[in-house]
Amino acid sequence: MPSPNSEWLVEEGIGETRKLLTDAGEIIAAKIQWPGELTAGEVHKAQLSHKASGAKRGTVTLENGREALVDQLPREATEGLTGQVRITRAAIAERGRLKLPQTRWVRDGGGEEPADHGSSMHRFDTGAWEEVWHAASSGAIPFAGGQILCAVTPGMTVVDVDGDLSPRELALAAIPTIAKALHWFDLGGNIGIDFPSLEAKVDRRAVDAALAETLEDWPHERTAMNGFGFVQIVARLERPSLLHRFATSRTGMCARFALRVAERAEGIGPTLLLSVHPALKAKLKPEWLDELARRTGREVRIETNPALALEAPSAQILSQ
Repeated sequence: MPSPNSEWLVEEGIGETRKLLTDAGEIIAAKIQWPGELTAGEVHKAQLSHKASGAKRGTVTLENGREALVDQLPREATEGLTGQVRITRAAIAERGRLKLPQTRWVRDGGGEEPADHGSSMHRFDTGAWEEVWHAASSGAIPFAGGQILCAVTPGMTVVDVDGDLSPRELALAAIPTIAKALHWFDLGGNIGIDFPSLEAKVDRRAVDAALAETLEDWPHERTAMNGFGFVQIVARLERPSLLHRFATSRTGMCARFALRVAERAEGIGPTLLLSVHPALKAKLKPEWLDELARRTGREVRIETNPALALEAPSAQILSQ
């Protein structure tokens, strides 16, 4: 867990803002923000567009024209009422649908909640973002004796523990890595952890105690392990996790990563050649490529190569 000396570092990328929480050089947590996304804590002007009689919940239209869900409405609120709402959760895409942002009606005109702005920097240290990004892309993090595999479903994010240790040893060994995944992948909402089945109650209690100690400083609610090794966690959900973004917009994630690879290319020459899988070319917006040219001071050329994986772009500086 972070110490008082931990610090959020911010990298303003092309098409996304990246954040890493670091402590003595160790990566503790990560976040991504895409342009135009609402952020938890922001306050926006809104008009109540739908509300059932007597309900405290409804739908509002924000000042930018977007719809959002709202709760804690005044008893006397009627459709057409204008006021302010505070964002409690950004919109989240799921397979086949988009969950609207969630907001709370602001009764006292209170300002925005403080955000973890962090220290802006030109670029993270080499390998720092890549380690988190590739772990989220694969959904897997290894540990001695096993690995955890993470997957997004419509109902919850599932973490599966796999390995060749004894069930008790495997469950206990996985806990620090599970905690790492919760923070690295910015997980929230419903989270299910599928540990090995432990028949003995004493073993299940040992895992529960270790999990409680490891997650002591992370706000959440948690069930005790059942006889099948399953534990459910519920934590505050404020934005799409890195896993959600890969599950619903893998090409978008990979296109932004390709731009980052290109921006960090080194060499001498007037031309920057970015090679990507063909599926990524359409995702590279003209304004992003213009910004890449501006940042690097070079002409940008895009080359497609079907032999490249979506997650493995390459960039080089050409002398002519």
